[in-house]
Amino acid sequence: MLPHLFGSVHLLFYKDNEVLLLQRQNTGFEDGNWSVVAGKIDPNEDMLTAVQREAKEEIGVDIQRQDIEVAGVLHRLSGELNWVDFFVRITKWEGSPFNAEPEKSSALEWFPINQMPENTIQYVKDAIEKEDIHMWYDSDGWT
Repeated sequence: MLPHLFGSVHLLFYKDNEVLLLQRQNTGFEDGNWSVVAGKIDPNEDMLTAVQREAKEEIGVDIQRQDIEVAGVLHRLSGELNWVDFFVRITKWEGSPFNAEPEKSSALEWFPINQMPENTIQYVKDAIEKEDIHMWYDSDGWT
């Protein structure tokens, strides 16, 4: 039996009115489309630790816990899976981002927030477009 809820983190890296996007490949989910650094929250791992781990694994940068700001939460139904996605705003990190998982991402690029690729995953694009100073909540996939 599957767990009732799955948790994930989505890292919104921002600099100079641009957002950092990865083009997915070989993952079985939205391959070929653009997304942000993201991943599941592992068992016995809190959300902030998951953010730090995913940043290091996917783009080779370090983030201090105090530099992680929750931007919003999305409750998403994907097929039969029930997800709670934490979107976090990152504007300060250590190191230079690079594609540390080329087997899972074919490209890593900065895009102007108002000129993201058309094939950006829709719920990720929606989250980026919600960017403001207030935390948000949304849902997707529910009837």
